[in-house]
Amino acid sequence: MDPVVNRLLAAVVIAFVLCGCATTQLSAGGLTYKARAVTRTEGGLRVTASVLSAEESAAVYGVPLAKKGIQPVWIEVQDDDPVSYFLLSPGLDPNFFPASEAAEAFADSNVPGRSEELDRRFRGLAFHNPVLPGQTVSGYVLTNLSEGAKVVELDLVASERAKTFSILMVVPGFYADYNVSAVFRRAIYPPEKIVNYTDDDAFRVALESLPCCATNEDGSKNGDPLNLVIVGGVDDAFPALVRRGWSPTEQRWSGAIMKVITSALSGERYVNAPVSDLYLFGRPQDLALQKARDTIHQRNHLRLWLSPMRYRGKPVWVGQISRDIGVRFTFHSPTLTTHKIDPDVDEARTALTEDMAYSQNLQKIGLVKGVGVAPQGAPRENLTTDRYYTDGNRQVLLFDRQPTALSGIEFFPWETVAKLNAVPSGAKR
Repeated sequence: MDPVVNRLLAAVVIAFVLCGCATTQLSAGGLTYKARAVTRTEGGLRVTASVLSAEESAAVYGVPLAKKGIQPVWIEVQDDDPVSYFLLSPGLDPNFFPASEAAEAFADSNVPGRSEELDRRFRGLAFHNPVLPGQTVSGYVLTNLSEGAKVVELDLVASERAKTFSILMVVPGFYADYNVSAVFRRAIYPPEKIVNYTDDDAFRVALESLPCCATNEDGSKNGDPLNLVIVGGVDDAFPALVRRGWSPTEQRWSGAIMKVITSALSGERYVNAPVSDLYLFGRPQDLALQKARDTIHQRNHLRLWLSPMRYRGKPVWVGQISRDIGVRFTFHSPTLTTHKIDPDVDEARTALTEDMAYSQNLQKIGLVKGVGVAPQGAPRENLTTDRYYTDGNRQVLLFDRQPTALSGIEFFPWETVAKLNAVPSGAKR
């Protein structure tokens, strides 16, 4: 068969396995960017920020910034401290666009005065330092375009002091695949069902008592192992993930199908490619994230479910993480194809831990039992019969808003990594 035809058929097959049937877009509620802005306060400093959609940025600037890969972030700083503050634009994006550069991108030499007019407009909209005591300053910083979610990091410095605010924001116009209530409002459990653990031993027991694996929809078959626990949320854990290049996945809708096909044919990345549903607590994942490689066939991806647990007031997410290393045929999928996972699922778990150590928000790590040992000599299978082996532990990652250096990361005194090849095939934990 012709190689081009082969690639086209493969692309269509991949699209079906990833996307399934179309779903509807999550509504942004029709809010303008200032109405959905997020505010944080520390001491006498109050910051407010919002990410503009493509339509909003075109309305504000009068030109289609998104078509040039430019995304404005609106920022307002109210300074009630006795010192002046300076906003550092590289904190939002090390490769931010100066107003003059962005204006030049839309200049037209055939229109007299066009360049000068755009330059004045862009400079007038920009955020201008300093923010003097008792003053409120607002304006825009032009960043590189992001889809799905964006970490807005506001670093403000003054004489002998600095304040940092990390805010995870939804980017409008993206067909995001996540449970809004779970991710942003945390309202899916009634208060009487939530247990807040303050004792580490009791928390460990609760984590070890979780199911070993995610399941199919009716819960009759086990799937991939639940080998991850994330403690934190929109103020610490999720900004850390996005900052390290983890992207939210897109809903399985017609536009996503076309993106999958296009990516497969062109060989380009699709950093927001959808994932299939797995189930825990009677529902599909509340949030899925992935770190893509250069091809759609390969990625490290995770699914997270908000649990009814809290640890010292922080939300606790139970997760599954594995690495996709290719596409294969299977009779256990209605599309006859599936992503093939790396059988060493502990590698993906460890890789995430090491990645998060560089986020500066990882405060504490540990391992607990609960997955069940599956040595290389006696691997288990997921729902699509991919084999995997594991030491039986799940990784616990505790995040905090305050920066933590590599040398400052602490360890829960729980499990240690096992030697899988030394574990008898019939052993259980």
